[in-house]
Amino acid sequence: MARELFTEGSQTVIGMVHCLPLPTTAGFDGDYQKILDQAVLDALTLEKAGVDAVIVENMGDTPFSATLNKAQIAALTAATMEVKNAVNIPVGVDAAFNDCEANIAIASITGASFIRVPVFVDTVLFTDGVIKPCAKQCMDYRKAMGKEDMKVIADVQVKHAHMLLPNISIEQSAIEAASNGADGIIVTGTQMGEETPLDLIKRVKKVVKVPVFAGSGVKAENIKEQLTIADGAIIGSSLKEGGIISNPISYDLVKKVLDALR
Repeated sequence: MARELFTEGSQTVIGMVHCLPLPTTAGFDGDYQKILDQAVLDALTLEKAGVDAVIVENMGDTPFSATLNKAQIAALTAATMEVKNAVNIPVGVDAAFNDCEANIAIASITGASFIRVPVFVDTVLFTDGVIKPCAKQCMDYRKAMGKEDMKVIADVQVKHAHMLLPNISIEQSAIEAASNGADGIIVTGTQMGEETPLDLIKRVKKVVKVPVFAGSGVKAENIKEQLTIADGAIIGSSLKEGGIISNPISYDLVKKVLDALR
């Protein structure tokens, strides 16, 4: 890595490479090559514009399930490998919605250096049912794969889901995530594109010693304010024309966001 991304105060900016719908997904149009081509194009655009790292995610696979099927794993592996070979910045994997074993396996085979785990210590309800925490499964599998240097950044009380036990505070979730091995904590709004409340970032920062990332709603208008508190940002929808996830990454929008920060 050119510099250490997972440190407090690093102002790390990670861009999302949202894959088009993968095979067997309702939105898949039959064009396998287009998935790979757009993933590479988006990653190259993000790198050229100056982000610090990218995460490859199967964001097009709505409706989501908690784990990926074989075809989705194969396609996400291929897309991640293409991206890893195309760019010179760190690459991460997010096998949405919460397939930590697929995440680690894909990252291991492609040489990706970190993963994002949306449901690490919480129990949540989402559109396809209940997802239970996977921290032990994640840490055990990472060790079994011989990849204990692979960074794990974990969401707490993740967007697009509802806590089954709403009385658990964001602080408690963050403390548990850090104590169970997360190398970074992600805090989000309730939906994609919704600004991460500054108060939530502050509250999490007070109780953990790992870097804290703003995981939704970061854009040119608020990135400076967000990263005076958060240690980094994960940015996706605001880098697409019209905020439409299936659109390619816009170089101009990425530059606008980074210029506002730096």
